[in-house]
Amino acid sequence: MKIFIKISAFITFLALFIAPLHAFAQDNSIGKVSASSACLMDADSGKLLYSKNADKRLPMASTTKVMTAIVALESGIPLDTVVKVPREAVGVEGSSVYLAEGERITLLSSANDASVAIAVAVAGSLEAFVDMMNEKAELLGLCNTHFSNPHGLDTEDHYTTARELAKIMAYSSNNEEFMKICGTYKTVIPKQDDGTRVLINHNRLLKSDERVIAGKTGFTKKSGRCLVTLAERDGLRLISVTLNAPNDWSDHTSLYDFGFSNYKRVRLESISLTLPVVSGNKKSVTVSSIEEPSLLIQSELADNIEVKIYAPHFLFAKINKGDEIGKAVYVCNGRIMASCTLYACEDVMQERYRFSLFEWLNNILKGFIKWKR
Repeated sequence: MKIFIKISAFITFLALFIAPLHAFAQDNSIGKVSASSACLMDADSGKLLYSKNADKRLPMASTTKVMTAIVALESGIPLDTVVKVPREAVGVEGSSVYLAEGERITLLSSANDASVAIAVAVAGSLEAFVDMMNEKAELLGLCNTHFSNPHGLDTEDHYTTARELAKIMAYSSNNEEFMKICGTYKTVIPKQDDGTRVLINHNRLLKSDERVIAGKTGFTKKSGRCLVTLAERDGLRLISVTLNAPNDWSDHTSLYDFGFSNYKRVRLESISLTLPVVSGNKKSVTVSSIEEPSLLIQSELADNIEVKIYAPHFLFAKINKGDEIGKAVYVCNGRIMASCTLYACEDVMQERYRFSLFEWLNNILKGFIKWKR
């Protein structure tokens, strides 16, 4: 008998991150990173702030579902889709809420059977969805990641690295719906007959560390404990990944303590200046930066940033709004840290009459005198 479960998009994808409530083991150890492989990455620049065997291929367990979720979300599946639970989604090994024939619910747990149901609903078959996952990995430039299923159960050709799992999380974190899903900690759903089921996100750092805003756990006997989390403070977004980490909670806390203590994301000042114009219907033109650059920098260097402007002393008309005029370069202790382009903010038309040679030279001289950087 076919089973149909009506699931909203938010609820469907919560299935990848929420699981039945259970007690967590306490681990208060602080010290060296316990993981076989780990990294701490700036989510916005992709820069690694810490690494330990970050490019070693390892199994990833249910952290796989970060890719499962973003591929499904980007597929455009409607929020009110009725998902037909296929035969292959019932009784999948590992985490499960044991879908009952004919049961209708509006929320699934972080279950492997939920991953299969989503995969088939999105792509038509498990194999086709896995192909989509690997295509996305290729588009993200990942060369040490390969998927063979949407849930993370161990196979020889299912692997990633700490660095590349961090890249997947960084990419996914730009999706608002994804962040809402993997940042949800707890919910309650009805049982098939009576009562309720309490479902809770396995990522306990969502409750114990106010910096952590999203993440995904994973575990198999082969992979060990796997964890990817995203934390934010004062505009700095950091991603921690640990693979095969006996003390993963402590590892992530230590990594974030290090990252937020030693690095800052600085919003750089916007640049705007006025340049004189020769032979134009206006005597000057305003040029400015469009983007608002930010810079990841060590905390103790944040006050040492200087701005250098590279632009002409004056301009000849005609000038079109949006013309590239020059650049602003941000320097710290003699090292270029960032740059942005300066654009004309308005049109300046060329005057129809001709200046005399004297007037032309006089305007140029005035431009040199008045121009200020």
